[in-house]
Amino acid sequence: MNPFSSETRLRDMIRAIRACKTAAEERAVVRKECASIRAAVSDNDNDYRHRNLAKLMFIHMLGYPTHFGQMECLKLIAAPGFPEKRIGYLGLMLLLDERQEVLMLVTNSLKQDLNHTNQYIVGLALCALGNISSAEMARDLAPEVERLLQFRDPNVRKKAALCSIRIIKKVPDLAENFVNPVASLLKEKHHGVLLTVIQLCAELCTVSEEALEYFRKKCTEGLVKVLKDAVNSPYAPEYDISGIADPFLQIRLLRILRILGHGDADASDLMNDILAQVATKTESNKNAGNAILYECVETIMSIEDSGGLRVLAINILGRFLSNRDNNIRYVALNMLMKAISVDGQAVQRHRATILECVKDSDASIRKRALELVYLLVNETNVKPLTKELVDYLEVSDQDFKGDLTAKICSIVEKLSPEKIWYIDQMLKVLCEAGNYVKDEVWHGLIVVITNATNLHGYTVRSLYRAIQTSGDQEAVVRVAVWCIGEYGDLLVNNVGMLDLEEPITVTENDAVDVIEAAIKRHTSDLTTRAMCLTALLKLSSRFPSCSQRIKEIVNQSKGSLLLELQQRSIEFDSIIEKHQNLRSALVERMPVLDEATYSVRRAGSLPADTSTSQGNPLQIPNGVPKTIDAPLLDLLDLGADEPAPQNSSAPNFLQDLLGGDILSSASQPGTTQPQKSGTDVLLDLLSTGPSPAQNGSSTTDILSLGPDNNNSNSKTSLNALDSLSLSTVTQAQSVPASSVIDLLDGFGPNPTVPKDNGPAYPPITAFESGSLSLVFNFSKQPGSPQITEIEAKFTNKSSGIYTDFIFQAAVPKFLQLHLEPASSNTLPGSGSGSITQKLRVTNNQHGKKSLVMRIRISYKLNNKDMLEEGQISNFPRDL
Repeated sequence: MNPFSSETRLRDMIRAIRACKTAAEERAVVRKECASIRAAVSDNDNDYRHRNLAKLMFIHMLGYPTHFGQMECLKLIAAPGFPEKRIGYLGLMLLLDERQEVLMLVTNSLKQDLNHTNQYIVGLALCALGNISSAEMARDLAPEVERLLQFRDPNVRKKAALCSIRIIKKVPDLAENFVNPVASLLKEKHHGVLLTVIQLCAELCTVSEEALEYFRKKCTEGLVKVLKDAVNSPYAPEYDISGIADPFLQIRLLRILRILGHGDADASDLMNDILAQVATKTESNKNAGNAILYECVETIMSIEDSGGLRVLAINILGRFLSNRDNNIRYVALNMLMKAISVDGQAVQRHRATILECVKDSDASIRKRALELVYLLVNETNVKPLTKELVDYLEVSDQDFKGDLTAKICSIVEKLSPEKIWYIDQMLKVLCEAGNYVKDEVWHGLIVVITNATNLHGYTVRSLYRAIQTSGDQEAVVRVAVWCIGEYGDLLVNNVGMLDLEEPITVTENDAVDVIEAAIKRHTSDLTTRAMCLTALLKLSSRFPSCSQRIKEIVNQSKGSLLLELQQRSIEFDSIIEKHQNLRSALVERMPVLDEATYSVRRAGSLPADTSTSQGNPLQIPNGVPKTIDAPLLDLLDLGADEPAPQNSSAPNFLQDLLGGDILSSASQPGTTQPQKSGTDVLLDLLSTGPSPAQNGSSTTDILSLGPDNNNSNSKTSLNALDSLSLSTVTQAQSVPASSVIDLLDGFGPNPTVPKDNGPAYPPITAFESGSLSLVFNFSKQPGSPQITEIEAKFTNKSSGIYTDFIFQAAVPKFLQLHLEPASSNTLPGSGSGSITQKLRVTNNQHGKKSLVMRIRISYKLNNKDMLEEGQISNFPRDL
């Protein structure tokens, strides 16, 4: 027999293909077989058509093109016998999809087979239609499928229900035709039919609100009875799995009850008892039982409020956490993350078990448990939970330290009850995993330290101890170097000792030794070494006896290959040696930085703030929330709305004073460096008063941090230092304070403003739709022009009553928004009453930008969720 003739059986072709040793041999076999099948197609060979199509399907599964055999499928479908139709429909489902135009030719054959007297042929047609039906085919054949839902054979009814799901997905408009047949089939006794009908019912509820309401009223009670029968049914071998009667049916019933009970109190009441029965009677020592319990918990969490049931559900999840199966523990953690917003108190009772999951060997469970712990933390439990996490940080895996550190820092920043606790916890984190924290963390720590004036001595002593034991952690070194530079005199003189501290003796040379060791450590990067040089400059003024030693340490960087270090070394050496009268003013202690303003600066890199009437925004005691990117220069508003001139060297110098991250080196040779009021900016930072009246000198004339300017008319930085004397500073102090450019941009005290009653602003209609009106009334407090008090008044012009009324607002990043609770959550109809709500908006760019706001109003009308949105931009310009 020719191995590649039409008479070749499918198994022989498969054997020949598998015998091939190379891909080329396989392609040759397939090519010859396809040629044989093409010849048979051309000869219209009816005897072996079904065999050829079977071989084509195998070739198709190997990935070779088989489009030439598509019409053979249609010919076999049109054949009268069941075996031919079976191969034809199988080929149709495998070789074609709903996008093929040739499918239009098979619609008539499908219609005939759906009306066939042989139930097996009807089943073939339903199976094919359910797999590849297009929208046009669904519209044409929907009446036949609907009729088959009442067919005498349960297998046909089951396939008809599955086919109906496909039809409804393709043509949602046909959903109403299936509602009544489905309602009658929900009383079916055959479990297979009931499974598929419940799936069809869930799909109908998804695509049609009318169907959902109908099933809630007519079928909820019946479905509860079916579930009760399934739970209490005696042993049936055909449905039993691990001693549980048909868990698949129970899970499907729980899912449809979840859909029907969501948002409907009456339907939820009907299913409370059976859910409690399922939760208590189902065995949890088998996987099938755990699957049912999980679906039961999800249903309890989704239906309307039932406090006792929810506690029971969360207790089931707590038992899941003690299971040895990692998959069960993972889904329990996922479910608890959803449950915490519903009943956080019940979840708190399982805190110890959740903390143990943070220490699990499985990485995915560790991460999910850490996220859950993060959600569990509040003002009452922040200290014990943080202690547990910090203790685990010491022994955690290296690859987990990054995530763990980020969460601990975020918790401490948001919820710390007092500054000393904040500083202690941050130091513990930095000492254990300082190389894993982002720069924003230690930037924020420095801001808090500057504000804790009574803790400066305690902090610098704690950091001195920390750098001795954790000098390999870069963040610890940076914060310690910064604090020793600022508060080195407090360290040496033991100023501000607390009762809980152990006495420590530190000499001036000891403090300098720490910084010298940091600058010489080979692992220190450019930022750390630059901060060390700045700290040494400050200590040269605070420790006059060590001035010569400090000068020698600074001079060691003059030959550095890093331009930034070389430049700092040369200029700082000049300050120490030649400008002692200027040095004390240059390196005096940093001013106290306002935490709230710094918080706004950092939040500027995040999306617009959103507040809701459901609760006030989270109050952050230390004012340092975690952000994506907010350099330390934001403390001085150097990264604000208007960027500094590209060639300006002032920001570099100001950054040197802070010891912040290094920016790119200074201006290009041979170019002028325009700088508006540069001297004013510098002297204001140094708290030496404003500069003389505009005399043409710039910051570059005082301190140039860039390379020497090649312009013959310009002076080098050192010459500028030589020419600068104390008289300049004295003269600067005589200028009125009103001419000072406030570099700190709000960090200092607010200027005195004459008291007045504030301007009167007319009310505006902020939002108006066909049924709802929103009017804003404005007021301002004297002395605070940037703060606007707004009273929002909502009026319902329709006849219906709005319940669950919620007002939300969002503003751009230059605005801060605070919402007070609304006067009510029910808005009467026909204008017979109103809801009022107070808003407070702070405009950080008052006088430059006007207010703008996006609003969202949600409410329920006749138990139906409604939503209205809009943007308000017609605020008075001077708000």
